[in-house]
Amino acid sequence: METVLITGAAGRIGRMLRTRMPREGRTLRLLDVQPIKPAPGTEVITASVADLDAMVAACEGVDAIVHLGGISGESDWAQIRDVNIEGTYAAFEAARRAGVPRVVFASSNHAVGFQVQPGDADIELPDDLSSRPDTFYGVSKVLGEALGALYHDRHGLDVVCLRIGTCADRPRDLRGLATWLSPDDCARLVEASLACPEPRIRTVWGVSANTRRIWSLDGGREIGYEPKDDAEVFAGEIGPKDEAHDEAGRRYVGGAFTL
Repeated sequence: METVLITGAAGRIGRMLRTRMPREGRTLRLLDVQPIKPAPGTEVITASVADLDAMVAACEGVDAIVHLGGISGESDWAQIRDVNIEGTYAAFEAARRAGVPRVVFASSNHAVGFQVQPGDADIELPDDLSSRPDTFYGVSKVLGEALGALYHDRHGLDVVCLRIGTCADRPRDLRGLATWLSPDDCARLVEASLACPEPRIRTVWGVSANTRRIWSLDGGREIGYEPKDDAEVFAGEIGPKDEAHDEAGRRYVGGAFTL
């Protein structure tokens, strides 16, 4: 029997995973501040991810944490600090206290948002691209990756940090044709992160097998991730958005978050 704790389970990606991760012999323990209707094979906890005591209790008997909890876009510093940063600290610290061996951390491309996109289509950005956050939200993801490294090096946790791209049912703009992560591929990536033997500390891009992709899949493939979807099927539906938005998407990893 395997128990996986998913924080932020009522959020957009959490909802995607709740319908794609059920397995025979697996319990999904779903934690969020928003109430969640229980389903077969699930346990529901209504609590804040930033409540360390609640997180420690939620981690009892857990084999792995998929940490999605937090504000999923830019906000003021106080909210980012109190929810994203404190919540990610609580996730790692609760894992340590409860003896959970693995944390899969939902980082973001916005941890490296001010990195410049390659001008050459044959060049791919590596998984371990150095941090250049584009927002307070991006800063919270940089700090989360740093916490993951600390808790691996000091406490031996296995940590996989996923620099997630545009995770949605379909890409929303021209940039998304390169950065899209389909819901099914998102689940494949998380499953690979859970199943990979001894990942130690890794950072990998969360992106589908897009024709226009410029983020490397090498790190994902090293942990067993094989994406199957390609945003190009939506290319005929997407036109220019506005000049500044599209230029930001061409120039920087973080796209319009850099404006």
